[in-house]
Amino acid sequence: MRIAVLTDLHANREATEAVLKAVDRLAPDRIALLGDIVGYGPDPVFAIETAERLVSDGALCLLGNHDQAAITGPSGMTPHAHDAILWTRTQLSAAHLGFLDALPLSAELPGMLFVHASARTPARWPYVTNEKAAAECLAASDAPLVLCGHTHVPTIYYARSGIEPVRFQPLPHVAAPLSAIRRHVVVVGAVGQPRDGNPAACFALLDTGRAEITMIRVPYDTQETARKIHAYGLPEWLGLRLHIGR
Repeated sequence: MRIAVLTDLHANREATEAVLKAVDRLAPDRIALLGDIVGYGPDPVFAIETAERLVSDGALCLLGNHDQAAITGPSGMTPHAHDAILWTRTQLSAAHLGFLDALPLSAELPGMLFVHASARTPARWPYVTNEKAAAECLAASDAPLVLCGHTHVPTIYYARSGIEPVRFQPLPHVAAPLSAIRRHVVVVGAVGQPRDGNPAACFALLDTGRAEITMIRVPYDTQETARKIHAYGLPEWLGLRLHIGR
């Protein structure tokens, strides 16, 4: 099975459209969306309605922390994220919020678990940013493979029983093997707001038959997204950071 794994769309229409064109060319068997459909970006209605369409076509779709904040209101977020969510809430209908509210925190397929943040207390949104956090994520699940988003930085952690996971930074467009004798946490980079220094949108292609995963980068029009962020009165940094991938 080939699964396209997308996460952290963050209401970025230009990035999402570019990624979905790339996904269409790859023709995967399934699509998984790992949450944070909204937040930060200027096109929350487009993002939610795109997610709805993909779900109706069979995609998995999870709840992210920004999606939760859009439902309940921001709490404990950074000032820019807080301001963006307040604006986002003014753009969404009850139906849009209802779609988000119905999303699960995690989903499973044979041999794999999908979650936005971590298998450890997923509703508290912990970040998997180091080996310790990856070990805690794996300890909370029996799945050989856990796929998550949330950090916006593509990373793979390889683990064997009783040994601390090893962190690996995958290269764009180069397949990384998934070993049968190890467990793995794969943190998929962001579609809508990359933070690894590469401004190109990121998604992953998981190939279970070949036991490998590839991080795919897709350039998009960051200038247009930033222009809309400015036009709608959202924090300027949310547009500037798109140009540098930070």
